[in-house]
Amino acid sequence: MFDSIIKGGRWFDGTGAPSAVRHLGIRDGKIAEISQTPLDETDCPRVIDAAGKWVIPGMVDIHTHYDVEVLLDPSLSESVRHGVTTVLLGSCSLSTVHVDGEVAGDLFGRVEAIPRAQVVRAVGERKSWHTAAEYVEAIDALPLGPNVASFIGHSDIRAAVMGLDRATRREVKASDAELTAMETRLTDALDAGFIGMSSQRLLFDKLDGEMCRSRTLPSTYSTRAERRRLNTILRTRGRALQGGPDVNRSDTLVAMAASSIGMWRKPLKVSLLSAADIKAIPGVAKVFPALARIINGLGGDFRWQHLPVPFEVYSDGIDLPIFEEFGSGAAALHLADHIDEQRHLMQDEKYRRAFRKDYDKKYGPRVWHRDFFDADIVDCPDPSVIGKTFGQVGLDRGGLHPVDAFLDLVVEYGSKLRWRTTISNHRPAVLDVLAADPAIQLGFSDAGAHLRNMAFYNFGLRLLRRVNDAAGGAKPFMTVEHAVYRLTGELADWYGLEAGHLRVGDRADAVVIDPAHLDDTLDAYAENPIPEFDNLSRMVNRNDDTVTAVFVGGRYVFGEGAPDSALGTERAGRFLRAG
Repeated sequence: MFDSIIKGGRWFDGTGAPSAVRHLGIRDGKIAEISQTPLDETDCPRVIDAAGKWVIPGMVDIHTHYDVEVLLDPSLSESVRHGVTTVLLGSCSLSTVHVDGEVAGDLFGRVEAIPRAQVVRAVGERKSWHTAAEYVEAIDALPLGPNVASFIGHSDIRAAVMGLDRATRREVKASDAELTAMETRLTDALDAGFIGMSSQRLLFDKLDGEMCRSRTLPSTYSTRAERRRLNTILRTRGRALQGGPDVNRSDTLVAMAASSIGMWRKPLKVSLLSAADIKAIPGVAKVFPALARIINGLGGDFRWQHLPVPFEVYSDGIDLPIFEEFGSGAAALHLADHIDEQRHLMQDEKYRRAFRKDYDKKYGPRVWHRDFFDADIVDCPDPSVIGKTFGQVGLDRGGLHPVDAFLDLVVEYGSKLRWRTTISNHRPAVLDVLAADPAIQLGFSDAGAHLRNMAFYNFGLRLLRRVNDAAGGAKPFMTVEHAVYRLTGELADWYGLEAGHLRVGDRADAVVIDPAHLDDTLDAYAENPIPEFDNLSRMVNRNDDTVTAVFVGGRYVFGEGAPDSALGTERAGRFLRAG
């Protein structure tokens, strides 16, 4: 009668409705029955005993950069193993729909810290499409682990139409013919089922490669008229704009948010990066909800994206994007492919004076708190500095300025020096407020990017742990049912995707969670090599006692710490078309 049965678990349907103990029968990739009484297990090849566990819809990750990895390893197992069954590609104006391998390498390599050579190779060798519709067909034909949906990247479109060099020159404006070509490519993508367009205004995201190295992304060079023409198409079609405002210019933030307002016209769905409790600017956490209330009160359909866990980052030497936000840091990263020149630069006293000046500037918009006393060394060939901060190392070395202590160690040990810091989301009480705000979308994992810098693949589990722990305490801030809804059905509904729910007739994307293991193991640090990226060691999460079973499209793909043998070789997920 059933292909699989999940019996006796506490079932959440993804709408926020009360949970209940139920038995679920799966047939032909759908939820065929949900029963209060046990189902007939006769001839059922897989029966999952979920007694004492939660059965939830697969989680939706709204912000990933799997655009390259999905071509090489479509299992995307690092997300699947944590209960994510739908991922959104094409974030931050970046996608691989129209550009070739070389341009894709320039777009993704430095901004998302994905090895440029691997991007060039993957797109160059695997690209078989020329249009958005062909891209959808190509991705849908892969043996996907999770479901995939996608934005079309503004920088992808702009670079393809204008050429990367012209698209990243301030003095060059797109011609009317080029604007029309961009509109056509956006329209074609929406016709093919893309959920919308992503655009980036953030000015410390820099290009890789040699030809246009250290210029900002193509979408940052767009004019207001260009953005208006593209947004009009999104507004008319009811699709979403994902945007990243320039943190150094409040007017770009307000303008992008205000573009959502409908008034006499249809509101534009806008999701901006990102609401966070930033250490460097403690009061800004109150601004995000307030701005959203104003915009939506004026008829907008506006959301912030938010990572609901502490934003802890790691770095090998100076290889960390937060240094892009000020001049001396960007100058060092500009020379990332020329190590001897970079080392010589960091030894130069004039450069060090500039770095100290940037470091000591404590006011104005920024992401990094610029405090080397809040940066712990976790690995170094010199064992005497492990466990210390750079500030403490400076004191130990005769009162050196923290910047000099940092640069001395980077010059001496390069990428063998590994350190960490938390740049935002460090106060649990503030996180609780943001996580419960209806104008904030939970996500922003950046899965598939910053492979040596951070790992938030299990952000949904970590939120559920916090909610579950608070539910039994004095200050619950959200029910478990509502938290599940926020991670599943709410997101799928807003983006118009067939995902995020677990009712009769819904896709059988289901996750079984053992709440007894929503514990400290979720925070553990781990690394795992990526064969497709020449065994680069990626930061990952490992909590294999927490997620005991994952189904995608009715197919069992992961459980008890191990993938099913067919994961990545047989298709479980699909390309989900918006609407």
